[in-house]
Amino acid sequence: MAANRRNGTASEAHGLDDILAAAAPHPRTALPNVATTVTTVAALYFGREVFLPIAIALLLTFALAPFVSALKRVGIPRIAAVIASVLSAFAALALFSFVVATQVSELAQNIPVYQTNILAKIRSLKETGVGGGIIARLSSVVERVGQEIDRQDATLPAATADKPPREPVPVEIVARERPLEVLQNIVGPLISPLGSAGLIIVVVIFMLLEREDLRDRFIRLVGYGDLHRTTEALQDAAKRVGRYLLMQLVVNIVYAIPIAIGLWILGIPNALLWGMLALALRFVPYIGPAIGMLLPLFLALAVAPGWSLVLWTAALFVVMELVTGNVVEPWLYGSRTGLSPLAIIVAAIFWTWLWGPLGLVLSTPLTVCLVVLGRHVPQFEFLDVLFGNEPVLEPHARLYQRLLAGDPDEATDHAEEMLEEKYLVEFYDKVAIPALLLGERDRVRGVMGDLQRRQVAASALALVANLEDDAKEEAAEDESPEAGEPGDAADEDEAELPDGTGMSLLCAGGRGELDDAAAAMLAQVLEVQGATASKAGFADMEPASIRRLELETIDTVVVGFLNRDSVKHARFLVRRLKRAKAALRVGIVFWSETGNGDKEAADKLAQDINADFVAHGMVDAVTGALSNEPPVALKLVAKRRMRRPRAAPRKVPAAAAS
Repeated sequence: MAANRRNGTASEAHGLDDILAAAAPHPRTALPNVATTVTTVAALYFGREVFLPIAIALLLTFALAPFVSALKRVGIPRIAAVIASVLSAFAALALFSFVVATQVSELAQNIPVYQTNILAKIRSLKETGVGGGIIARLSSVVERVGQEIDRQDATLPAATADKPPREPVPVEIVARERPLEVLQNIVGPLISPLGSAGLIIVVVIFMLLEREDLRDRFIRLVGYGDLHRTTEALQDAAKRVGRYLLMQLVVNIVYAIPIAIGLWILGIPNALLWGMLALALRFVPYIGPAIGMLLPLFLALAVAPGWSLVLWTAALFVVMELVTGNVVEPWLYGSRTGLSPLAIIVAAIFWTWLWGPLGLVLSTPLTVCLVVLGRHVPQFEFLDVLFGNEPVLEPHARLYQRLLAGDPDEATDHAEEMLEEKYLVEFYDKVAIPALLLGERDRVRGVMGDLQRRQVAASALALVANLEDDAKEEAAEDESPEAGEPGDAADEDEAELPDGTGMSLLCAGGRGELDDAAAAMLAQVLEVQGATASKAGFADMEPASIRRLELETIDTVVVGFLNRDSVKHARFLVRRLKRAKAALRVGIVFWSETGNGDKEAADKLAQDINADFVAHGMVDAVTGALSNEPPVALKLVAKRRMRRPRAAPRKVPAAAAS
């Protein structure tokens, strides 16, 4: 009988389905098939001449839209505001490109001057590497390879070696280029980039002029059935991408100006060039700042005979990167891009392979657009799952996965992160108990064996033990004078939990190991409230074991069930416990993910099973357990005695009667 009560029956599934409807797993995210993925990537790759200008124009539209709106609010007509914004942006880009080109040309002319210092440093490195140094080893390897090649040349056939050398034929190069050809050679390479720039300017102007019309067409094409969601997606994309580009530009300027000034003070040639390259390259995530630092370091190596200039240059870049990453960016960024770090790296690799260097610069804003699309459009949800930085599992599902894997340490880390903003009672009520309900549902469905069930229960008990220090800290905070002040994470239900000082309670599991884990969580919350709470296992609730419980000092016993289809068993335990001690208060908790349910229904169920209270969530369980109400008397059940049927009158034979 004990084994049957512990494992339950197939009929328990119906009771759990009603309770755990909200705990059902999220519908599986549909991934695109291979053919769709390959076709999309191939179209982007082979059509990059078309898609790349459109992508750049789209991002510039997001970036310039706030400026156009600001000019319109001032009173400038729409067309004038659009043209002024676009021309100003492209004029700034053209000026930037011109300065960079001029600086690069000047640097190329001065490179031969630095050849002496470079050779001197190579000699010094070679001298320091004598006797087994890296450079000496590399030199010896190169010499051996050269000797081997010479030896192979010496073994060539003698016939080939005996051939007399051919006399060189004099060649005279006569240039006969016409002026038109010279002009074509100069202008030809510039036609493609200038044409692309002109095309982008035109597309940006029309996108800004027709922004509302394009928005309406996109809504009609993609989300006409859900205007709210589509509008929210467009606003989110415009806000994220526009803010990212603007704030990144401001951050890069704040980063580049001290770099240029510092390099100029150190005496690095073309400091303006390196500052502008640092500004541009910092748009490239992670590797951009490193690339921007390598070129000035190489130049510092070339212009000075010693090593101090190299060290000062490296220190300048490192200090600026630390200040920018830890001070400037958190201060200026009101919101992050919404991408995970790994997604940024993968996106940089993918877009670089697809569209080259421009794809590398555009990788982050393009991926932000894709993540926003996946966050608001169900068909593209897989993009948000793959690249977004939001947790893809709900907190209780994530905790259950860690318990199922037998990893209480990571589960504890997850819990402590949440306890920085929540109270222990809220974490148990909203996360831990729903996680155990998922385990109970798997047990009822037959997908969890006895070994897994015991492992999940043991991991949950280890989690409770690991959170003991957090519980003590919370109890100490409640006892402090400032405890009456509401905290940031407190809500009304938590603030109204009663004080349990002087009360002695016993928390027990109803039918299995998972119930024992839930009882341990309840006992810990009761201890935080000042009560003395002890724990008992479901095995202690067996009829033969109840008599051995030490109930003399216990005021209230609380028995919890993760399976709500345990009403008959709960009624049986209430009667047994009240018979063991008449003045004992007995409460029953039918744990539910939805937490505290209908009070009238709970009171009616309590009367039906003769319990002092019935709860469905952690807050109601604590409130009922710490109540000062007198215990409910045990109802006597009228028993109907079965009457023994009267014996039929014996028939006496007539002869005997006479």
